Amino acid sequence: MQKTNLAYLLLVLSAMFWAGNFIVGKFATLFQIPPLTLNVFRWVSVWLILMPFTYKEISNNLPNIKKNWFVISFMGVITISIFNSVVYVALNHTQVINAVLVLAAIPAATIVLSSLMNIEKTNIFQLLGLFLSIIGIGTIISNGDIQKIISLSFNKGDLLMLVCVITWALYSTLLKKNKFKFSQFSLIQLMVSVGLLFLIPQFFYEKSIGLELNYNKAFFLILFYVVVFPAIAAYYCWQKGVEIIGPNRASMFIQLIPLFSAVMAIIIFNEKFESYHFAGAIFILTGIYLANRKNND
Repeated sequence: MQKTNLAYLLLVLSAMFWAGNFIVGKFATLFQIPPLTLNVFRWVSVWLILMPFTYKEISNNLPNIKKNWFVISFMGVITISIFNSVVYVALNHTQVINAVLVLAAIPAATIVLSSLMNIEKTNIFQLLGLFLSIIGIGTIISNGDIQKIISLSFNKGDLLMLVCVITWALYSTLLKKNKFKFSQFSLIQLMVSVGLLFLIPQFFYEKSIGLELNYNKAFFLILFYVVVFPAIAAYYCWQKGVEIIGPNRASMFIQLIPLFSAVMAIIIFNEKFESYHFAGAIFILTGIYLANRKNND
């Protein structure tokens, strides 16, 4: 039980850090920071920070790494190279509210993939929890007005976020399927090492189309946040949480991102706390509780 509670805490922290990533990612667009360039600087920084702490463990586990090299490389490409770059590009074309709405599909996609890959069976509690949490998200993003949900128009950015849904669901499912014999930080280091091979061309692409980076205070503050919290801390917490309770139950915590995003908007932009925020939060938390019932096998 203690281990399960630790998983819950880690997954809540992941959701909170990633909610901040959407807020900060939107700030990056306002300061005209090229999205792909930001992602390159982010993961180069992560690689340099982690290397002194991981190189010994990585060198000691080379046989195990070689054995799992393909799946580690694949996870690195779909998360570091694809997911993160697509998020920052999508935020140039859509609102934060639309982006986190699309992410609400991650638990459903994870449940489907887990079943197809025979990793985890789903049950009525998980499906009911998913349904309630989606109602909660809809309540928050629509300000309690169903007409706003119906009239939401999806654009290029929203469609790009669907790529993120598929890649993240696949990553979480593969995490559970593969039991790696090294730490979470070493796994992140290896994933970043592969991901960077596909990120560098993205950097040169943006330069070739005339998108230049201004090395100002705003850039360094944004870079600091996206390196420390959504990258190193959130990935560690997520990987450890999935390892403990599995992808189906863990993926439900993604539904906390819109809730935390709303709270951050209230704090940062002085937006008012309304009754629909409270109602949405109750639906989301009830959904997560049901999906994590003890007898969910």
